[in-house]
Amino acid sequence: MANIFSSRSRGCATAILLAAASLAAAPAFAKTLAKVDGLEITDDDVKIALEDIGPTLPQQLEGAQRDTYLLDYLIDMKLAAKKFTTDKMAAGPDIVRKTEYYKDKVLMETVLGGVAKNAATDAEMKKVYDEAAKAQKPEEEVHARHILVPTEDEANAVLKRLKAGEDFAKVAGEVSKDPGSQGGDLGWFTRDRMVPEFADAAFKLEKGKLSEPVKSQFGWHVILVEEKRMKEFPPFEAVKDQIASYVAQKAQTEMVVGLRKAAKIERMDQPADAPAPLAPGK
Repeated sequence: MANIFSSRSRGCATAILLAAASLAAAPAFAKTLAKVDGLEITDDDVKIALEDIGPTLPQQLEGAQRDTYLLDYLIDMKLAAKKFTTDKMAAGPDIVRKTEYYKDKVLMETVLGGVAKNAATDAEMKKVYDEAAKAQKPEEEVHARHILVPTEDEANAVLKRLKAGEDFAKVAGEVSKDPGSQGGDLGWFTRDRMVPEFADAAFKLEKGKLSEPVKSQFGWHVILVEEKRMKEFPPFEAVKDQIASYVAQKAQTEMVVGLRKAAKIERMDQPADAPAPLAPGK
């Protein structure tokens, strides 16, 4: 049987489920998975529990095992809640406040979710994408490899081997002190992503050319430029999820700001005209 007192989030889930139950009955299409003294637990309840305590579950708990754990957890919750009622335990001020808090939290998330869904239309996302694409300035990118060694003498020795025809990736694998680049490959990068000395040398080189030893704060580099191009704006589908998140958060923020302006808010901890921050992530 799942331990209903195994983590702090158990109480949170209880409050959320109680709040949700007070708002509406289970939808007609919800599948009943268990009954506890006649009280139904549905697959929708399992989904809510997963949202609540899912991040705290062991990663190896997946699929059917995870669902079984969550169902046991919900059964334990029903039993504990029934005992609270049966024993006529007093609902102290802490319980009342927590219940109100989680009810408000569920309602807030429902409102914000609806705003996000309505805001993130294809038309609005395409508008944001087009504006961002139009605002991007032309910028050059370089695809390069490098070999990093501690001294100038070692860099000259590397350059000599490369000019003699040795494979760049092979030499990099043997002597480079940069463990983060396989075969010295740095991929595509813009000038601002590299230290100035390295960037200046790389962007001056022509395609297929080797640099002389270049000193930076990391040591001595020998650079090979593989390709050069103008940076392309990513296609819409590649950034669609990011745009949807931006559009949704913007709409949520505007709604909350509007609600604040329309409400009478009295703050006892700061001057009345001091702006209060939104909740994290909102």
